[in-house]
Amino acid sequence: MDITHVPTQPITGQKAGTSGLRRQTRDFMAPHFLKNYVQAILNAIGGAAGKRFVLGGDGRYFNDRAIQVILRMAAAGGAAEVIVGQNGILSTPAASHLIRLNETDGGFILSASHNPGGIDADFGLKYNMGNGGPATEAVSDAIYAETQTISTYQVLEAQDVDLSQIGETTLGEMRVRIVDSVDDYAALMETLFDFDAISALFQGGFRMVFDAMHAVTGPYAHRLLEERLGAPKGTVLNGTPLPDFGEGHPDPNPIWAHELMDIMTSPDAPDFGAASDGDGDRNMIVGRGAYVTPSDSLALIAAQAHVAPGYSGGMSGVARSMPTSGAVDRVAAAKGLQCYETPTGWKFFGSLLDAGRVNLCGEESAGTGSDHVREKDGLWAVLMWLNILAVSKKPVTELMTDHWQTYGRNYYSRHDYEGVDSDAAKTLIADLEARLGDLPDQSFAGLNVQSADQFAYTDPVDQSTATGQGIRIMFDGGARVVLRLSGTGTKGATLRVYLERLETDPTNLALPVEDALAPVIAAADEIAQIKSRTGRDGPDVRT
Repeated sequence: MDITHVPTQPITGQKAGTSGLRRQTRDFMAPHFLKNYVQAILNAIGGAAGKRFVLGGDGRYFNDRAIQVILRMAAAGGAAEVIVGQNGILSTPAASHLIRLNETDGGFILSASHNPGGIDADFGLKYNMGNGGPATEAVSDAIYAETQTISTYQVLEAQDVDLSQIGETTLGEMRVRIVDSVDDYAALMETLFDFDAISALFQGGFRMVFDAMHAVTGPYAHRLLEERLGAPKGTVLNGTPLPDFGEGHPDPNPIWAHELMDIMTSPDAPDFGAASDGDGDRNMIVGRGAYVTPSDSLALIAAQAHVAPGYSGGMSGVARSMPTSGAVDRVAAAKGLQCYETPTGWKFFGSLLDAGRVNLCGEESAGTGSDHVREKDGLWAVLMWLNILAVSKKPVTELMTDHWQTYGRNYYSRHDYEGVDSDAAKTLIADLEARLGDLPDQSFAGLNVQSADQFAYTDPVDQSTATGQGIRIMFDGGARVVLRLSGTGTKGATLRVYLERLETDPTNLALPVEDALAPVIAAADEIAQIKSRTGRDGPDVRT
């Protein structure tokens, strides 16, 4: 078999965002685009020679072809072994676990996460490091630098590898090991949670619906929930991964998971509902008639995780992304735990997890996880909730009411303005940033500004820094507005506005969220001029 060295030149637009490189599928399918980026990754990590990798993705359109390209390029670079999920399927947390379990040098994960799939939708590729976590800022910068100077890439000329058969084969001199996509991940979950207690919950008539959204968690949920834990067949909806996610948007929130929300708000709603996203790292938790925000879910897990065997020793510490509400901070303070506030992106939790400073992390964007892998993990969060429900024997609504009575309630919502003109969005942020020093002690919509800044972060473990991570405006009494541009979209800009208000009065813990946040919403628009700047009467998505 021959190795072909192909001349190329840099392609613009290959700078990774919050979690890898995401672009439209047709961009990745264009000549040289994928191969340039894969070669840039290999160059940035010192080449593939002698190294071992994990490879898989969420099954979206172009997943199968991209895997064959990466295999041939890894073989051309002299890689020793690539471990691939059967049929190219691996959830992001399962890939992270395989990297750690097999002590590989890293892994390639093919996904655009919660973005739609299809030839006219989105695709993505990210590199995870030997600890199982996303590439650090330094490695991401090195990859981007390689994309700007690349002049050649190399590919092994060979036939496609049959990914449907579990076992070992070779590609050139490289070993290719195809593994069951679920087995090792399922075994890990069984070490963390009380499967007997959860099984007994189902045997007692507990009803649940899990919406896999035609994405990667379908096979994992079928195996764990229905086959291992005994939930009735049909508990898992939309459980077959499809290249276009059934023409859906695999983002687990009340807008896109409307089928689940309709079920959970019906007169005969089951006891518990949950969903996960395209690559299986996000989650949505719903009680009967009650949506649980990701921030509240993180806080409740921090308070209750000790009931699960894998966390019976308690938390070593907790961490949250800066836009996530301060609900978990209040739990940490009550329990005497250190709580870290990081920029958005799971990669910022990696050093804290590796150093043992935290074993629970979460993001308001529906990501929750622990130190069992180095990614957020949708099914892990669902199993944690099931374990808590099995032990407490309380419904979701009662658990949350008890939690708020103990710790107070952080009313919270995120408003997304999608596909905003990029220049208009950037100008909004830049103009607001220029005014930050003038905002303290001014009043907007009846709220007095306590402080305002552009969030910057210094990692307490490795002292790396990150600046420009989002504008924070804090008001007296615990209310807060955060504004930032998202790094996960592929068209225009997404302006995210995070709104929060703390309430500790026991008589005011059951207000409609939008009513409770009305002054904060008004203040945010008055300060940032969101409506006039974006030309929108309101957000596209409220979560």
